[in-house]
Amino acid sequence: MSTKVLFGFHAVTVRLKTAPDSIVEIHLDPARRDARMRQLAERIAAAGVKVLDSDDERLTRLAGAPRHQGVVARVHPLPKANSLDDLLDGVAGPPLLLVLDGVTDPHNLGACLRVADGAGVHAVIAPKDHAVGLSATVSKVASGAAETVPYLMVTNLARTLGELKERDIRIVGTSDDAPGTLYQADLRGPLAWVLGAEGSGLRQLTRKTCDQLVSIPMKGAVESLNVSVASGICLYEALRQRGA
Repeated sequence: MSTKVLFGFHAVTVRLKTAPDSIVEIHLDPARRDARMRQLAERIAAAGVKVLDSDDERLTRLAGAPRHQGVVARVHPLPKANSLDDLLDGVAGPPLLLVLDGVTDPHNLGACLRVADGAGVHAVIAPKDHAVGLSATVSKVASGAAETVPYLMVTNLARTLGELKERDIRIVGTSDDAPGTLYQADLRGPLAWVLGAEGSGLRQLTRKTCDQLVSIPMKGAVESLNVSVASGICLYEALRQRGA
């Protein structure tokens, strides 16, 4: 079975909590002896997971990045829903989805996944082209949310949005020139938020597919927000209206 790498305290701790049997081994930096590392080591021991001492050079090589915090795990990928239909069929209550159109920065995707997890989003959807896939960097930035929030990459985003409409899921996109703000929109019920990359925004076809476009009020000199910040504002306004 294939394996992948997770690194950083949050990502590895979440996998220990949610699926310890999927962990092949965890590499720890023996030079790091602070309370946080001791606590993690105790959790690993309690879960019965194999531990290897690895110096900083080896950890960096395993993680593919120097900011590993002294913790790198080799894990089996968790099983995912075979399709968006499978996932939505298993959702209880009105679905809440986040669609990212053209987000190519792994740090932005990781931050969006973290926000999505906090807001209880059922899935994050992105096109296979012009989008970043899951990587060790994404998992670290997501602080474990890459393990808990399904991330589905689809061949044709406009077609997928059309299929969501057939399920009576309303498609709401963000645009600086929208006639109304998100605070004027009814965000209750089945909903998919669609956000584009910072600067370029939504692609034209994606924009046309939306049922409604709304803006986020900007009162200062800055013209736009980072996509993860915008995601947080939009998702939590939907939660507020739902009475969460």
